[in-house]
Amino acid sequence: MQQSSQKLKRAFLALSVSLALITTSAFAHDVVNPHKDEPIGTVRQVYDGALTPDLQVNTFRNIDRLFATAKVAHDPSNIKILPHAKEKLGNVKFKSHGKDYDLYDYLSINRISGLIIIKDGEIVLEDYELGNNENTRWMSMSVVKSITATLIGMAIQDGYIKSIDDPIVNYLPELKGSSYDGVTVKHILQMASGVAWNETYTDPTSDRRKLLEIQLEQKPGEALKLMASLPRAGEPGTVWNYSTGETQVAGALVKAAVGKPVSEYLSEKIWTKAGMESDATWWLESPEGLEVGGSGLSATLRDYARFGLLLLNEGIIDGKESLPKGWMKEAGAQQMIGGKKVNYGYMLWPVVNSDYATNESAYEAVGIFGQHVYVNPKENLVIAVWGAQPKPTTVIPIEDTDFFGAVADKLKK
Repeated sequence: MQQSSQKLKRAFLALSVSLALITTSAFAHDVVNPHKDEPIGTVRQVYDGALTPDLQVNTFRNIDRLFATAKVAHDPSNIKILPHAKEKLGNVKFKSHGKDYDLYDYLSINRISGLIIIKDGEIVLEDYELGNNENTRWMSMSVVKSITATLIGMAIQDGYIKSIDDPIVNYLPELKGSSYDGVTVKHILQMASGVAWNETYTDPTSDRRKLLEIQLEQKPGEALKLMASLPRAGEPGTVWNYSTGETQVAGALVKAAVGKPVSEYLSEKIWTKAGMESDATWWLESPEGLEVGGSGLSATLRDYARFGLLLLNEGIIDGKESLPKGWMKEAGAQQMIGGKKVNYGYMLWPVVNSDYATNESAYEAVGIFGQHVYVNPKENLVIAVWGAQPKPTTVIPIEDTDFFGAVADKLKK
Protein backbone atom coordinates (compact mmCIF):
# COMPACT_ATOMS: atom_id res chain seq x y z
CA MET A 1 0.00 0.00 0.00
CA GLN A 2 2.83 2.34 0.94
CA GLN A 3 4.67 1.47 -2.33
CA SER A 4 1.53 2.24 -4.33
CA SER A 5 1.19 5.56 -2.53
CA GLN A 6 4.81 6.46 -3.32
CA LYS A 7 4.34 5.49 -6.96
CA LEU A 8 1.28 7.71 -7.14
CA LYS A 9 3.22 10.59 -5.59
CA ARG A 10 6.08 10.13 -8.07
CA ALA A 11 3.64 9.95 -10.97
CA PHE A 12 1.87 13.10 -9.75
CA LEU A 13 5.20 14.90 -9.37
CA ALA A 14 6.27 13.86 -12.88
CA LEU A 15 2.93 15.06 -14.29
CA SER A 16 3.26 18.37 -12.45
CA VAL A 17 6.77 18.90 -13.84
CA SER A 18 5.57 18.04 -17.36
CA LEU A 19 2.68 20.49 -17.12
CA ALA A 20 5.02 23.18 -15.81
CA LEU A 21 7.36 22.57 -18.74
CA ILE A 22 4.47 22.74 -21.21
CA THR A 23 3.21 25.97 -19.65
CA THR A 24 6.69 27.49 -19.68
CA SER A 25 7.41 26.39 -23.25
CA ALA A 26 4.30 28.20 -24.44
CA PHE A 27 6.15 31.44 -23.76
CA ALA A 28 9.74 30.27 -24.24
CA HIS A 29 10.19 32.21 -27.47
CA ASP A 30 13.71 33.29 -26.57
CA VAL A 31 15.31 29.86 -26.65
CA VAL A 32 15.20 29.12 -30.39
CA ASN A 33 14.38 31.27 -33.39
CA PRO A 34 12.42 28.82 -35.58
CA HIS A 35 13.70 30.60 -38.70
CA LYS A 36 17.34 31.15 -37.72
CA ASP A 37 18.86 28.88 -40.42
CA GLU A 38 16.97 30.37 -43.35
CA PRO A 39 18.91 32.12 -46.15
CA ILE A 40 18.40 35.90 -46.12
CA GLY A 41 19.09 38.89 -48.34
CA THR A 42 20.91 42.15 -47.65
CA VAL A 43 19.72 45.46 -46.29
CA ARG A 44 20.34 47.18 -49.62
CA GLN A 45 18.17 44.58 -51.33
CA VAL A 46 15.42 45.23 -48.75
CA TYR A 47 15.33 48.97 -49.42
CA ASP A 48 15.71 48.51 -53.19
CA GLY A 49 12.76 46.09 -53.21
CA ALA A 50 15.03 43.59 -54.94
CA LEU A 51 14.23 40.34 -53.12
CA THR A 52 12.32 37.32 -54.35
CA PRO A 53 9.16 36.67 -52.27
CA ASP A 54 10.56 33.75 -50.24
CA LEU A 55 13.90 35.43 -49.59
CA GLN A 56 12.14 38.64 -48.59
CA VAL A 57 10.01 36.86 -45.98
CA ASN A 58 13.08 35.06 -44.61
CA THR A 59 14.87 38.39 -44.30
CA PHE A 60 11.97 40.20 -42.63
CA ARG A 61 11.84 37.58 -39.85
CA ASN A 62 15.61 37.47 -39.41
CA ILE A 63 16.57 41.14 -39.40
CA ASP A 64 18.58 40.61 -36.22
CA ARG A 65 21.16 38.94 -38.49
CA LEU A 66 21.66 42.09 -40.58
CA PHE A 67 23.18 44.35 -37.91
CA ALA A 68 24.42 44.30 -34.35
CA THR A 69 21.39 44.30 -32.04
CA ALA A 70 20.43 44.97 -28.44
CA LYS A 71 18.06 42.70 -26.55
CA VAL A 72 14.83 44.16 -25.18
CA ALA A 73 14.17 41.83 -22.27
CA HIS A 74 10.69 40.82 -21.17
CA ASP A 75 9.74 39.51 -17.72
CA PRO A 76 8.78 35.80 -17.82
CA SER A 77 7.01 36.21 -14.46
CA ASN A 78 4.78 39.02 -15.76
CA ILE A 79 3.36 37.75 -19.04
CA LYS A 80 -0.16 39.08 -19.59
CA ILE A 81 -2.23 36.44 -21.31
CA LEU A 82 -4.35 37.59 -24.23
CA PRO A 83 -7.57 35.57 -23.89
CA HIS A 84 -9.40 34.27 -26.95
CA ALA A 85 -12.98 35.43 -27.42
CA LYS A 86 -15.70 32.79 -27.48
CA GLU A 87 -17.01 34.20 -30.76
CA LYS A 88 -14.41 34.44 -33.51
CA LEU A 89 -14.45 37.01 -36.28
CA GLY A 90 -15.76 35.48 -39.49
CA ASN A 91 -15.34 36.83 -43.00
CA VAL A 92 -15.34 40.62 -43.38
CA LYS A 93 -16.74 42.17 -46.56
CA PHE A 94 -15.93 45.78 -47.36
CA LYS A 95 -15.23 48.36 -50.03
CA SER A 96 -11.94 50.06 -50.83
CA HIS A 97 -11.56 52.62 -53.63
CA GLY A 98 -15.05 51.68 -54.78
CA LYS A 99 -14.34 47.97 -55.22
CA ASP A 100 -15.64 45.01 -53.21
CA TYR A 101 -13.23 42.91 -51.14
CA ASP A 102 -13.29 40.53 -48.22
CA LEU A 103 -10.92 39.24 -45.52
CA TYR A 104 -9.32 36.71 -47.87
CA ASP A 105 -8.65 39.34 -50.51
CA TYR A 106 -6.98 41.50 -47.87
CA LEU A 107 -4.75 38.66 -46.68
CA SER A 108 -3.73 37.70 -50.21
CA ILE A 109 -3.56 41.00 -52.12
CA ASN A 110 -1.84 42.95 -49.33
CA ARG A 111 0.50 39.99 -48.76
CA ILE A 112 -0.25 39.76 -45.05
CA SER A 113 2.10 37.52 -43.08
CA GLY A 114 0.46 38.02 -39.67
CA LEU A 115 -2.82 39.49 -38.42
CA ILE A 116 -4.20 39.74 -34.90
CA ILE A 117 -7.41 41.53 -33.93
CA ILE A 118 -8.21 42.28 -30.27
CA LYS A 119 -11.65 43.59 -29.30
CA ASP A 120 -12.46 44.43 -25.67
CA GLY A 121 -9.19 42.78 -24.63
CA GLU A 122 -9.93 39.44 -26.34
CA ILE A 123 -8.46 37.95 -29.49
CA VAL A 124 -11.18 37.55 -32.13
CA LEU A 125 -8.76 36.61 -34.91
CA GLU A 126 -5.12 35.51 -35.00
CA ASP A 127 -3.67 34.35 -38.30
CA TYR A 128 -0.14 33.62 -39.52
CA GLU A 129 0.85 33.22 -43.16
CA LEU A 130 3.95 32.76 -45.34
CA GLY A 131 5.52 30.30 -42.91
CA ASN A 132 5.24 32.50 -39.81
CA ASN A 133 3.86 31.39 -36.44
CA GLU A 134 3.35 32.73 -32.91
CA ASN A 135 7.08 32.31 -32.21
CA THR A 136 8.17 34.40 -35.20
CA ARG A 137 9.72 37.79 -34.64
CA TRP A 138 9.04 40.22 -37.50
CA MET A 139 10.53 43.58 -38.37
CA SER A 140 8.79 46.76 -37.31
CA MET A 141 10.24 49.25 -39.80
CA SER A 142 8.71 52.65 -38.91
CA VAL A 143 6.33 51.18 -36.33
CA VAL A 144 9.29 51.54 -33.96
CA LYS A 145 9.17 55.33 -34.47
CA SER A 146 5.94 55.30 -32.46
CA ILE A 147 7.65 53.26 -29.75
CA THR A 148 10.54 55.74 -29.56
CA ALA A 149 8.07 58.63 -29.33
CA THR A 150 6.19 56.84 -26.54
CA LEU A 151 9.46 56.50 -24.61
CA ILE A 152 9.91 60.28 -24.86
CA GLY A 153 6.49 60.68 -23.23
CA MET A 154 7.50 58.26 -20.50
CA ALA A 155 10.78 60.12 -19.95
CA ILE A 156 8.73 63.29 -19.44
CA GLN A 157 6.44 61.48 -16.99
CA ASP A 158 9.49 60.15 -15.12
CA GLY A 159 11.01 63.63 -14.90
CA TYR A 160 14.06 62.87 -17.06
CA ILE A 161 12.81 65.41 -19.61
CA LYS A 162 11.43 68.50 -17.87
CA SER A 163 9.06 69.68 -20.58
CA ILE A 164 7.91 68.85 -24.07
CA ASP A 165 8.87 72.43 -24.95
CA ASP A 166 12.50 72.03 -23.85
CA PRO A 167 15.14 72.73 -26.52
CA ILE A 168 16.75 69.42 -27.45
CA VAL A 169 20.23 70.95 -27.20
CA ASN A 170 19.63 70.98 -23.42
CA TYR A 171 20.04 67.19 -23.65
CA LEU A 172 22.17 66.94 -26.81
CA PRO A 173 24.71 69.77 -26.57
CA GLU A 174 26.60 68.30 -29.54
CA LEU A 175 23.79 69.68 -31.74
CA LYS A 176 24.41 73.29 -30.68
CA GLY A 177 25.19 75.43 -33.71
CA SER A 178 23.49 72.95 -36.08
CA SER A 179 20.07 73.25 -37.72
CA TYR A 180 18.69 71.55 -34.60
CA ASP A 181 19.59 74.54 -32.41
CA GLY A 182 16.20 76.05 -31.47
CA VAL A 183 14.29 72.82 -32.07
CA THR A 184 12.17 71.56 -29.16
CA VAL A 185 11.23 68.07 -28.02
CA LYS A 186 7.72 68.66 -29.40
CA HIS A 187 9.09 69.65 -32.80
CA ILE A 188 10.95 66.34 -32.96
CA LEU A 189 7.83 64.38 -32.02
CA GLN A 190 5.83 66.21 -34.72
CA MET A 191 8.63 65.93 -37.33
CA ALA A 192 8.45 69.71 -37.57
CA SER A 193 12.08 70.61 -36.83
CA GLY A 194 12.43 72.49 -40.11
CA VAL A 195 15.60 70.50 -40.89
CA ALA A 196 15.82 69.41 -44.55
CA TRP A 197 15.52 65.69 -45.29
CA ASN A 198 14.90 63.45 -48.33
CA GLU A 199 13.14 60.22 -47.26
CA THR A 200 13.10 58.45 -50.68
CA TYR A 201 14.00 54.84 -49.87
CA THR A 202 14.80 53.76 -53.41
CA ASP A 203 16.99 56.79 -54.27
CA PRO A 204 20.62 55.87 -53.50
CA THR A 205 21.48 59.59 -53.13
CA SER A 206 18.71 60.39 -50.61
CA ASP A 207 19.33 61.30 -46.98
CA ARG A 208 17.51 58.09 -46.00
CA ARG A 209 19.99 55.99 -47.96
CA LYS A 210 22.93 58.00 -46.59
CA LEU A 211 21.71 57.11 -43.10
CA LEU A 212 21.50 53.46 -44.16
CA GLU A 213 25.05 53.52 -45.51
CA ILE A 214 26.26 55.02 -42.23
CA GLN A 215 24.46 52.24 -40.39
CA LEU A 216 26.19 49.68 -42.62
CA GLU A 217 29.57 51.15 -41.63
CA GLN A 218 28.69 50.45 -37.96
CA LYS A 219 30.64 53.42 -36.61
CA PRO A 220 29.36 54.97 -33.35
CA GLY A 221 28.08 58.54 -33.46
CA GLU A 222 28.09 58.90 -37.24
CA ALA A 223 24.30 59.03 -37.59
CA LEU A 224 24.01 62.03 -35.27
CA LYS A 225 26.87 63.72 -37.15
CA LEU A 226 24.88 63.33 -40.37
CA MET A 227 21.84 64.92 -38.73
CA ALA A 228 23.96 67.80 -37.42
CA SER A 229 25.27 68.48 -40.94
CA LEU A 230 21.85 68.96 -42.57
CA PRO A 231 20.65 72.39 -43.76
CA ARG A 232 17.48 74.10 -42.64
CA ALA A 233 14.35 74.03 -44.81
CA GLY A 234 12.31 76.33 -42.54
CA GLU A 235 12.01 77.66 -39.03
CA PRO A 236 11.23 75.10 -36.31
CA GLY A 237 7.50 74.43 -36.08
CA THR A 238 6.69 75.87 -39.52
CA VAL A 239 7.39 72.93 -41.86
CA TRP A 240 6.34 69.27 -41.61
CA ASN A 241 8.72 66.77 -43.23
CA TYR A 242 8.66 63.02 -42.62
CA SER A 243 12.18 62.07 -41.58
CA THR A 244 13.58 58.78 -40.35
CA GLY A 245 16.67 60.74 -39.39
CA GLU A 246 14.58 62.74 -36.95
CA THR A 247 13.92 59.56 -34.99
CA GLN A 248 17.66 58.98 -34.67
CA VAL A 249 17.74 62.33 -32.88
CA ALA A 250 14.72 61.17 -30.83
CA GLY A 251 16.55 58.00 -29.75
CA ALA A 252 19.67 59.98 -28.84
CA LEU A 253 17.45 62.32 -26.82
CA VAL A 254 15.99 59.41 -24.82
CA LYS A 255 19.40 57.92 -24.10
CA ALA A 256 20.90 61.27 -23.04
CA ALA A 257 17.91 62.15 -20.85
CA VAL A 258 17.47 58.83 -19.03
CA GLY A 259 21.17 57.97 -18.89
CA LYS A 260 20.82 54.39 -20.12
CA PRO A 261 20.49 52.55 -23.47
CA VAL A 262 17.13 53.06 -25.17
CA SER A 263 16.58 49.29 -25.37
CA GLU A 264 17.09 49.04 -21.62
CA TYR A 265 14.60 51.85 -20.98
CA LEU A 266 12.11 50.17 -23.36
CA SER A 267 12.52 46.92 -21.41
CA GLU A 268 12.13 48.71 -18.08
CA LYS A 269 9.09 50.80 -19.04
CA ILE A 270 7.16 48.63 -21.52
CA TRP A 271 8.50 45.17 -22.29
CA THR A 272 8.58 44.03 -18.65
CA LYS A 273 5.54 46.03 -17.51
CA ALA A 274 3.02 45.57 -20.35
CA GLY A 275 3.23 41.78 -20.18
CA MET A 276 5.23 41.00 -23.32
CA GLU A 277 5.74 37.26 -23.81
CA SER A 278 9.07 37.36 -25.62
CA ASP A 279 12.30 39.33 -25.78
CA ALA A 280 12.63 41.66 -28.76
CA THR A 281 15.78 42.73 -30.60
CA TRP A 282 16.68 46.22 -31.82
CA TRP A 283 19.22 47.31 -34.41
CA LEU A 284 22.24 49.29 -33.20
CA GLU A 285 24.15 51.90 -35.18
CA SER A 286 27.29 49.99 -34.12
CA PRO A 287 28.17 47.29 -31.59
CA GLU A 288 27.46 48.83 -28.16
CA GLY A 289 26.21 51.94 -29.99
CA LEU A 290 22.89 53.82 -30.09
CA GLU A 291 19.67 52.05 -31.04
CA VAL A 292 18.29 52.94 -34.48
CA GLY A 293 15.32 55.09 -33.46
CA GLY A 294 13.36 54.75 -36.69
CA SER A 295 13.51 51.05 -37.58
CA GLY A 296 14.98 47.68 -36.71
CA LEU A 297 12.92 46.46 -33.76
CA SER A 298 11.90 42.81 -34.19
CA ALA A 299 9.14 41.29 -32.03
CA THR A 300 6.30 38.79 -32.00
CA LEU A 301 2.88 39.71 -33.34
CA ARG A 302 1.21 39.42 -29.95
CA ASP A 303 3.79 41.76 -28.42
CA TYR A 304 3.13 44.39 -31.10
CA ALA A 305 -0.54 44.01 -30.18
CA ARG A 306 0.32 44.45 -26.50
CA PHE A 307 2.05 47.72 -27.40
CA GLY A 308 -1.19 48.77 -29.11
CA LEU A 309 -3.14 47.86 -25.97
CA LEU A 310 -0.76 50.02 -23.92
CA LEU A 311 -1.59 52.99 -26.17
CA LEU A 312 -5.29 52.14 -26.05
CA ASN A 313 -5.10 52.28 -22.24
CA GLU A 314 -3.34 55.68 -22.48
CA GLY A 315 -0.20 54.30 -20.91
CA ILE A 316 -1.89 53.11 -17.72
CA ILE A 317 -0.24 49.88 -16.52
CA ASP A 318 -1.64 48.14 -13.44
CA GLY A 319 -3.39 51.36 -12.44
CA LYS A 320 -0.27 53.52 -12.76
CA GLU A 321 0.20 56.28 -15.32
CA SER A 322 3.35 55.84 -17.40
CA LEU A 323 2.58 58.78 -19.72
CA PRO A 324 1.62 62.38 -18.94
CA LYS A 325 -2.13 62.87 -18.57
CA GLY A 326 -3.75 63.48 -21.94
CA TRP A 327 -0.64 62.41 -23.85
CA MET A 328 -2.35 59.91 -26.16
CA LYS A 329 -5.16 62.29 -27.12
CA GLU A 330 -2.51 64.66 -28.43
CA ALA A 331 -0.13 61.99 -29.75
CA GLY A 332 -2.80 60.32 -31.88
CA ALA A 333 -4.32 63.51 -33.25
CA GLN A 334 -3.58 65.81 -36.18
CA GLN A 335 -1.15 68.63 -35.40
CA MET A 336 -1.06 72.30 -36.40
CA ILE A 337 2.24 72.99 -38.17
CA GLY A 338 2.87 76.41 -39.68
CA GLY A 339 -0.81 77.29 -39.40
CA LYS A 340 -1.87 74.13 -41.28
CA LYS A 341 -3.42 70.91 -39.97
CA VAL A 342 -1.08 67.99 -40.66
CA ASN A 343 -2.16 64.36 -40.64
CA TYR A 344 0.46 63.36 -38.11
CA GLY A 345 0.62 63.20 -34.33
CA TYR A 346 3.60 62.30 -32.17
CA MET A 347 5.04 59.80 -34.64
CA LEU A 348 1.58 58.29 -35.07
CA TRP A 349 -0.81 58.56 -38.03
CA PRO A 350 -4.42 59.62 -37.24
CA VAL A 351 -6.94 57.85 -39.49
CA VAL A 352 -8.70 60.67 -41.36
CA ASN A 353 -10.86 61.04 -44.47
CA SER A 354 -12.13 57.50 -44.00
CA ASP A 355 -15.37 56.16 -45.47
CA TYR A 356 -15.86 54.28 -42.20
CA ALA A 357 -17.28 56.33 -39.33
CA THR A 358 -15.92 53.78 -36.89
CA ASN A 359 -12.40 54.99 -37.77
CA GLU A 360 -13.12 58.28 -36.01
CA SER A 361 -10.54 58.80 -33.24
CA ALA A 362 -8.42 55.87 -34.53
CA TYR A 363 -4.68 56.20 -35.16
CA GLU A 364 -1.90 53.84 -36.13
CA ALA A 365 1.80 53.15 -36.14
CA VAL A 366 2.83 52.38 -39.72
CA GLY A 367 5.92 50.81 -41.31
CA ILE A 368 6.85 50.28 -44.95
CA PHE A 369 6.13 46.91 -46.57
CA GLY A 370 2.81 46.74 -44.68
CA GLN A 371 3.45 46.91 -40.92
CA HIS A 372 0.62 48.35 -38.79
CA VAL A 373 -0.48 48.74 -35.19
CA TYR A 374 -4.00 50.21 -35.38
CA VAL A 375 -5.62 51.59 -32.23
CA ASN A 376 -9.28 52.58 -32.04
CA PRO A 377 -10.16 53.96 -28.57
CA LYS A 378 -13.82 54.53 -29.42
CA GLU A 379 -14.33 50.88 -30.41
CA ASN A 380 -11.85 49.43 -27.86
CA LEU A 381 -10.06 47.74 -30.73
CA VAL A 382 -6.42 46.95 -31.57
CA ILE A 383 -5.21 45.39 -34.82
CA ALA A 384 -1.58 44.43 -35.48
CA VAL A 385 -0.49 43.52 -38.99
CA TRP A 386 2.67 42.17 -40.58
CA GLY A 387 3.10 42.70 -44.30
CA ALA A 388 5.53 41.56 -46.97
CA GLN A 389 4.71 43.90 -49.82
CA PRO A 390 7.21 43.75 -52.69
CA LYS A 391 8.72 47.23 -52.42
CA PRO A 392 8.85 50.02 -49.82
CA THR A 393 6.90 52.27 -52.21
CA THR A 394 4.30 49.70 -53.31
CA VAL A 395 0.77 51.11 -53.63
CA ILE A 396 -1.69 48.37 -52.67
CA PRO A 397 -5.27 48.56 -54.05
CA ILE A 398 -6.78 47.73 -50.65
CA GLU A 399 -6.41 50.50 -48.07
CA ASP A 400 -5.56 48.89 -44.75
CA THR A 401 -7.68 51.42 -42.88
CA ASP A 402 -10.73 50.44 -44.98
CA PHE A 403 -10.29 46.87 -43.77
CA PHE A 404 -9.75 48.09 -40.20
CA GLY A 405 -12.88 50.25 -40.34
CA ALA A 406 -14.92 47.34 -41.70
CA VAL A 407 -13.65 45.13 -38.86
CA ALA A 408 -14.68 47.81 -36.36
CA ASP A 409 -18.13 47.96 -37.98
CA LYS A 410 -18.58 44.21 -37.81
CA LEU A 411 -17.51 44.03 -34.17
CA LYS A 412 -19.54 47.06 -33.11
CA LYS A 413 -21.97 46.26 -30.30
